[in-house]
Amino acid sequence: MAAAPLTWEYESEYRARGTVCGCDEAGRGPLAGPVYAAAVILPDGAVIDGLNDSKKLSAKQREAVRGRILETALDSAVAFATVEEIETLNILGASLLAMRRAVEALRVRPALLLIDGSVARGFAQPAVAVVGGDARCPSIAAASVLAKVARDAYCAEADALYPQYGFAQHKGYGTKAHREALLRYGPCPLHRPSFLKKLWGKV
Repeated sequence: MAAAPLTWEYESEYRARGTVCGCDEAGRGPLAGPVYAAAVILPDGAVIDGLNDSKKLSAKQREAVRGRILETALDSAVAFATVEEIETLNILGASLLAMRRAVEALRVRPALLLIDGSVARGFAQPAVAVVGGDARCPSIAAASVLAKVARDAYCAEADALYPQYGFAQHKGYGTKAHREALLRYGPCPLHRPSFLKKLWGKV
């Protein structure tokens, strides 16, 4: 069954304040790799066929929707925070850092940021945290798609570098196959040490 289309009902409440930018991340949960984030500014009322929370779309659907987002958006940018930054800041701090970098890379200066999640701090612009925003706000949903597609592309490159772990299949998440590869080969430089410490008792 196709996911219900997003509407502008919630997001439109904020548009009276000026240009709105949606922000979301991809890769908070995996055991390896950077966390990616995207920032997207859509025209008021824009209709993008197939747009939804990236988790509700297949990889093929995300690729198609990504193209439509890039054609429609007034501006967009993707950024990331490294494994080292995740280890230093923790995953929440690194996710917010990646979002700030994406916003700073925009050519258009937004008046307000809509941030997926429960925390919206450290931004130069006014920012509002929207829990479940990728299923409520078109701009955040668009950001979720761009971030997810970018991170999946990173995982394909990681798979070519370290094929023994299967990054292209599990995208760094702690699947049974990934855990078994870690036991067999040990971690590689792409793995997040703090995440592995939490994992060892569950392997």
